[in-house]
Amino acid sequence: MNRSLLTLVLIFAVLSVIHLLYYVMGRIQPDKDYTGLGFRIKTWWGMLLIFCLATLFNPVVSLLSLMVLAFFALKEYFSMIKSKKADRRLFLWAYLSIPVQFYWIYIGWYGMFIVFIPIYVFLFLPLPRLINKGTVGFLRSVSRAQWGLMLMVFGLSHLAYFQIATPQYGAGLVLFLVVLTQLGDAVNYLASIYFGKRKVVPTANPNLTWEGFACAFLVTTGASYLIYPYLTPLDPTFGIFSGMLISLSGFFGSLTVSVLKRDLLIGDDDKFDALKKSYLSRVDSLTYTSPVFFHVIRYFFDFM
Repeated sequence: MNRSLLTLVLIFAVLSVIHLLYYVMGRIQPDKDYTGLGFRIKTWWGMLLIFCLATLFNPVVSLLSLMVLAFFALKEYFSMIKSKKADRRLFLWAYLSIPVQFYWIYIGWYGMFIVFIPIYVFLFLPLPRLINKGTVGFLRSVSRAQWGLMLMVFGLSHLAYFQIATPQYGAGLVLFLVVLTQLGDAVNYLASIYFGKRKVVPTANPNLTWEGFACAFLVTTGASYLIYPYLTPLDPTFGIFSGMLISLSGFFGSLTVSVLKRDLLIGDDDKFDALKKSYLSRVDSLTYTSPVFFHVIRYFFDFM
């Protein structure tokens, strides 16, 4: 508990310094657009609060908070879809799967946790769309709903399972994962603003550049090597590898969600700009880094 408390205090101090620098940079360079960084800082404060509650009081608080986060991320994803009346029942069933998925986590049933959405929800989610709703637009409606569930619910729910899989190290591993994921996002964003030239997907996200990715990869890997002894039971080799893995998977998460949003919102630029401030834009990298890091750790280490 003393070690966890010290870690949280250090993260609070670092976040305070970053927030102050963000404020000063905004004043000194008003021509630069730091809004994306501001939204990420707000996300960091929210996540720090969740981890404080989970570490100092009860892990169930963390589980419930992550369940709410998954709900709002899925809700904002569905808000991008030009849906018909026939899709409403489909969306309702998708929402109802969220508490069920987190219930499997709460009781520690790994087998059901890992197959519930990819198999059972995948097979039975089409039923409300099939019954008396016709065939027009069936594949589009169901596939979009299932994509949302896989990313926003199944992907993010892995964050909650860490503490169930390994109560001793779970909180530290999640903190390690979230810190590196958000650090990679922030460095990618800042590097792209200052010297990013070659955009990865200019039509979907002009803030993603190859130069930003390279900087984020190096910084995240270096940060992983520095902090892994304090937050994880990993060895030095895997401490470095984890940073590389998180940086790479986080980049693909941001890239995928950016292209997905642009595809769903073609012709609706106002709504696309508004969703840059959403929960979905703040957790896009975590939808990839959470399951990838979880399963790699589970495969190589016995404590999971």
